[in-house]
Amino acid sequence: MRLHIPTSIRWSDLDAYGHVNNAAMFGLLEEARIHAFWAGDSGHGDDHLATRILEGGPTADTFTLIAHQEIEYLAPIPYMREPLDLQMWLGHVGGASLDVCYEIYSPTQTATAENPQQLFARATTTIVLVDAKTTKPRRLTDIEREAIAPYTGENIAFKRRT
Repeated sequence: MRLHIPTSIRWSDLDAYGHVNNAAMFGLLEEARIHAFWAGDSGHGDDHLATRILEGGPTADTFTLIAHQEIEYLAPIPYMREPLDLQMWLGHVGGASLDVCYEIYSPTQTATAENPQQLFARATTTIVLVDAKTTKPRRLTDIEREAIAPYTGENIAFKRRT
């Protein structure tokens, strides 16, 4: 199962060509990831996702550090008022790390049979859970694994140039 996180584009996310800048894309992924996994107020309304398993902020017991990120751009994302449909799921889940997989689509509100949603990009972020006191990786708990289990699937297979 996938999480659908509506993610708005800010005017400042655009580059001189009028589409979302490659560096800004990482910020959009970050916003969606925080909304999906951080417990507490994420600023996205009062929904209660089962995947919100990590306390966020500087006083949290666990930090999430990024070990790797990769994006495959398929089409430029122009500015649009409606939020993008940022679809997320978890690929590989290790002892202390997990791969967050994303597909970034055009808004669901504007999709029709004649004009279906457009896939703009695919991405993966590998995050590592780190104990805030020891700064060493910490294993996912059984409760955390149970909460994320319905959202696991295949990792993204990126196209590679040879």
